[in-house]
Amino acid sequence: MPRRPFSSASPTVPIPINDTPRTRSSPSSRSAASKVAQFFSSSPKAASSPPGYLTASASLLAAQEQSNARAFSPSVSLPTISLSTATADKTSDTPMMLFSPPSPEAARKLARQHAEFGPLGHASHQYVSQHPKGAEIEHPIEDEPPYYYLLTTYISYLVLIIFGHVRDFFGKRFKVETYKHLKAQNGYAPLNDDFDNFYVRRLKMRINDCFARPITGVPGRFINVLDRTSDDFNQTFKFSGTSTETLNMSSYNYLGFAQSEGPCADAVEDTTRKYGLSSASSRMDAGTLDLHTDVENLVANFVGKPAAMVFSMGYGTNAAAFSALVGKGCLVISDELNHASIRFGVRISGAVIGMYKHNDMRDLERLLREQISQGQPRTHRPWKKILVVVEGLYSMEGTMCNLPALINLRKQYRFNLFVDEAHSIGALGPNGRGVCDYFGVDTAEVDLLMGTLTKSFGANGGYIAAEKHIIDKLRYSHAGSIFGEAPAPPILTQISTSLRLIAGEVVIGQGEERLRRLAFNSRYLRIGLKRLGFIVYGQDDSPIIPLLLYNPAKMPAFSHEMLRRKIAVVVVGYPATPLVSSRARFCVSAAHTKDDLDRLLTACDEIGDVLQLKFSSGLAGGAIPLVPGVTPEMEKERKQRRTLVTVPPRWPLEEVLKRGVKDIQVPLR
Repeated sequence: MPRRPFSSASPTVPIPINDTPRTRSSPSSRSAASKVAQFFSSSPKAASSPPGYLTASASLLAAQEQSNARAFSPSVSLPTISLSTATADKTSDTPMMLFSPPSPEAARKLARQHAEFGPLGHASHQYVSQHPKGAEIEHPIEDEPPYYYLLTTYISYLVLIIFGHVRDFFGKRFKVETYKHLKAQNGYAPLNDDFDNFYVRRLKMRINDCFARPITGVPGRFINVLDRTSDDFNQTFKFSGTSTETLNMSSYNYLGFAQSEGPCADAVEDTTRKYGLSSASSRMDAGTLDLHTDVENLVANFVGKPAAMVFSMGYGTNAAAFSALVGKGCLVISDELNHASIRFGVRISGAVIGMYKHNDMRDLERLLREQISQGQPRTHRPWKKILVVVEGLYSMEGTMCNLPALINLRKQYRFNLFVDEAHSIGALGPNGRGVCDYFGVDTAEVDLLMGTLTKSFGANGGYIAAEKHIIDKLRYSHAGSIFGEAPAPPILTQISTSLRLIAGEVVIGQGEERLRRLAFNSRYLRIGLKRLGFIVYGQDDSPIIPLLLYNPAKMPAFSHEMLRRKIAVVVVGYPATPLVSSRARFCVSAAHTKDDLDRLLTACDEIGDVLQLKFSSGLAGGAIPLVPGVTPEMEKERKQRRTLVTVPPRWPLEEVLKRGVKDIQVPLR
């Protein structure tokens, strides 16, 4: 059976049976003692021959002592104890231990395994991620900071822009070589435009040391960040040759499959020896292996669709998919916060694009009614196809799509539905099968399910699952299948093994534990941050937890303070977010333990006080659970009547850590 590197284990301590030397007795005394023992023995053979299990135990202990003789050499001689007669038969010169400590090599191996996937601290540190079946999800309240904080944020950007233009004015006149690449040379126009480069040159470069930090090793529970310095204001970096082990809160390692040991790693190693590293061809030529068909069948069964197709890149899956699905005379309606791969793919498809406010079903319905009634531009002919595209879990907001409401609109207006489950597959639902599993929705209600295999499965690439006739069309019209390289054999084995682990086909119980640990960690960290007073976006069960910073100067300050406490985080700003919504994004993993999250909450509490980041009003949560007898409906009615006073949450850290485990089992407030 494959080993379980994430299982709880602790080194044992040697316990001597007796630490007092015993003098040898004379032959006559030993004979007398033997006769007495034989008289009181329950079996006449007890004195003559020891039981078989005692012989086996003695052999096992002797073998353990022999293997540890180099590391431990006690000077005390211990006797062999006969458990049936409670007398000392013979004195052995070999010391015997009830427990043997691990060898240095075994200790290092265990530490490495726990650095990649932490042990489960307690059975209560688990939760099942599931929404009431058929019920629509409420869009989370987005709290706002005081107006003076937003005003100072705008002023900060204004100051940076003014100083940037002043530096450019003098720099272009006194440091011509520095701006040479922005000017025409020998009749050739510059590829890097001066105006487009201004933001990177004068704003991002100031905090460039917070981005793209190189790492080494496995991006598991802990991550090794390479130490670097800059002598030219972040233009270039120099590596010191050292690294810092940090708590990893930045990788998309939702289920903790980024491991160098374990069932997945063993299977990948075997596949590499058999198949090599690449199929050296595209899928349409000679690149389709038996591994590809096996993985596609596994993916289809896992997500609940008749057929599926895998690709070697998640971004490329979306970027080339829409050209094969829609074209001229078609309408694509997209959520305003959809990923860049969706935006790019829709633009090159030639279809007309409409956008609606994020997760606003009323705005979507208004747009549908308008477009259906008006038809195509100029001709007003009916649309050939209408495709609504959403994400299951939005990577910058931590919010989920309102899938039950989308299904209701789909039945009413007869459009096709495309759900991008790049972040939700494996991370949501009691079985880890994405938003359909989380909401209890039949996958037949969704026309196309897309997902990536990077986040939850420790691999790379993407997939599209749909009806067989749709997948057959994609096989000969999707550019990624025709011109792109086929997924590598080791990657396919990583995908198939992780899918089988989640489904419980191998190492029964491991996949379920990973899913429940991820759900617990997500809720525990979210409620802890809210109670400390931070503004946090997203749904309660989302493993993506954005903590709002707003001011651009707070991004490098927060990142540096976290790194000083040996915690690796990602800070995000414009253009990935709105200009005044800079944030730190925590990505929770099943590999984290409660102690890891307590350490993060402690660091956030300290840094939040220093940087003045605790400005939650309490509207978005952070309150104590409802008292018995008070229902959420009653509380909502009191809010509407304005008889309920909302108190800004500013819990003491000790109280947050004390009550978190119990309170996450009920609806968060």
